[in-house]
Amino acid sequence: MQDNQKNSNSKGDENKGAPRFNFYWIYGIIAVVLIALNFFWAQPQAKTVDWNRLEKIIRANDLEKIVIINKEKAEIFLKETAVSKSDYEKEIPKPSMGLTNTGPHFTHTIGNDEVFETRIIKLQDEIQNAEGSTKFNINVTHERRYDVIGGIISWVLPLIILIAIWIFIMRRVGGGAAGPGSQIFNIGRSKATLFDKDAKVTVTFKDVAGLDEAKEEVMEVVDFLKNPKKYTALGGKIPKGVLLVGSPGTGKTLLAKAVAGEAAVPFFSISGSDFVEMFVGVGASRVRDLFRQAREKAPCIIFIDEIDAIGRARGRNAMQGNDERENTLNQLLVEMDGFSTDKGVIIIAATNRPDILDSALLRPGRFDRQISIDKPDLVGREQIFKVHLKPIKISGDVDSKKLALMTPGFAGAEIANVCNEAALIAARRGKKFVDMQDFNDAIDRSIGGLEKKNKLISPEEKRVIAYHEAGHALCGWYLEYAMPLVKVTIVPRGVAALGYAQYLPKEQHITTVEQLNDQICMTLGGRAAESICFNRISTGAQSDLDYVTKMAYSMITVYGLNEKVGNVSFYGMQSEGGFTKPYSEETATLIDNESRKIIEEQYERAKQLLREKRKELELIANELLNKEVLHKDDLERLIGRREFDDVPGDDGEKAKSENIGVDTLKEDIDADEIA
Repeated sequence: MQDNQKNSNSKGDENKGAPRFNFYWIYGIIAVVLIALNFFWAQPQAKTVDWNRLEKIIRANDLEKIVIINKEKAEIFLKETAVSKSDYEKEIPKPSMGLTNTGPHFTHTIGNDEVFETRIIKLQDEIQNAEGSTKFNINVTHERRYDVIGGIISWVLPLIILIAIWIFIMRRVGGGAAGPGSQIFNIGRSKATLFDKDAKVTVTFKDVAGLDEAKEEVMEVVDFLKNPKKYTALGGKIPKGVLLVGSPGTGKTLLAKAVAGEAAVPFFSISGSDFVEMFVGVGASRVRDLFRQAREKAPCIIFIDEIDAIGRARGRNAMQGNDERENTLNQLLVEMDGFSTDKGVIIIAATNRPDILDSALLRPGRFDRQISIDKPDLVGREQIFKVHLKPIKISGDVDSKKLALMTPGFAGAEIANVCNEAALIAARRGKKFVDMQDFNDAIDRSIGGLEKKNKLISPEEKRVIAYHEAGHALCGWYLEYAMPLVKVTIVPRGVAALGYAQYLPKEQHITTVEQLNDQICMTLGGRAAESICFNRISTGAQSDLDYVTKMAYSMITVYGLNEKVGNVSFYGMQSEGGFTKPYSEETATLIDNESRKIIEEQYERAKQLLREKRKELELIANELLNKEVLHKDDLERLIGRREFDDVPGDDGEKAKSENIGVDTLKEDIDADEIA
């Protein structure tokens, strides 16, 4: 951030080539000096000897003197003629750089100095009596020494180390080398990245596909900054904030990058998590610094990605003692409502959790506009495929429209992943171009998971799986409102899916009771087929049962589609008022009974249908056992054309799959599906 600012200022350009002061040079010089002092001035370490060894030295008349240091240690100096003797040559350390060891040559720990001197005097008298001479004398002196350098180092060196550690931590926390003298105190500086004339973004609106309405809204914001008089002349005011709301992978951050690439104004980009640190007050300080820089660069745009990191509603985390996150949010609220509108500072934020944002952040005057970025429709998916197919070497049979039809409900990130996966599959197969088969396999892998051909399945289990999937396919084939079949397979995929049937629902915004009932009946077709053909059921319908249970309860408690319970909806009311459920025990019993009734009725309906079409069921199951994968064309060849295929509309929201053992693709019922 600070480097980008420096590049954008002329003053920074002038000092661009100047060498920067680095504290690490000081650390290196101090270390070299200390090593040199120790290398040149330190004396060789003398060997410590005991009293017996010292007595031998004295009796051999090789001793020159003994110096008692601080009444604790005795330094033993030998005569020059004795140093070269073989008895001492190996024991006396040699100094560095060819110097002469002037002593001390040995040391002796005396313990008590009075006792040591008494022993020396006694030894001296003994030698004199033995030789009959009084000339023999042991030279013993006393010295008191003070280690001035060691004392200074013992005080100064720890202090230097502490200062160096503190500077290092502050430099790391502060964001690295941004300029001389500013590393220690920049912990409260904003980490936003500045994109201006010197640092440009290559992404433009041409790279954003499938978001036509959102692009128009954002392009209008950019136009506000380029031509403000066009709007202010009529008395209008430039909006302060734009909130991009959408599911993960729909292109919120990509759209913000396109704004940075298109806008001819400075663009600050930062993540919501960059504001909060472990130090108290840092978040609020960074918010202030960010808006201060923005005012200096106005007109400009601030982009905050994942704003829910700091914009979470206040008061929900009452158990936490640290309110640093709330302080950061409070400062953001003040800054957004505090600066003047004629400054031309616009905030663009992105989140996929608008429900947890603080209400004060969403009010007009702060985020004036909320742009919803939904998953792309058929046309949008085709446009997105065209964008991601440009860098890929594709063969002539690859059609972006067919790919869009095969990927209903896919977000932009998922489409990009399919294209990349197809290229990887083609590369593994040694192809020079990516063909349609590679894309089909990539879509299958994205929907159902990785294919596991080597998974060991017994013939009996494989037969059960085949009839289970054939039951799904057959029910969907003869039910009017069931989703059109794309493919049914018994090849294991994913973590626990032993087979799945892929369908292609129509794109629609409302769903009728008949459509929901047919969907439940088709989902229960797998268990019904097991019951009819084997007179027993298995655990393979676990994901199916989970799906129909959620569907049945949602029909009653969310959408109000049951006559006995009535036109009521309890969606989202469980957390209001502090109670667990907004209905009585009697109503709860009624809901349970009606849900079971719906499921049982559709289960019996599925069994009745399969009994009537038993011959077709056997054909599909046996063909699955032989080929493992059946497409729509295969079913038309086996049991004839589906009579409901003339109904227009082949694309939909999301391919739904009924799996054995795991629910990989079934979606939960959401209130937004009903208008």
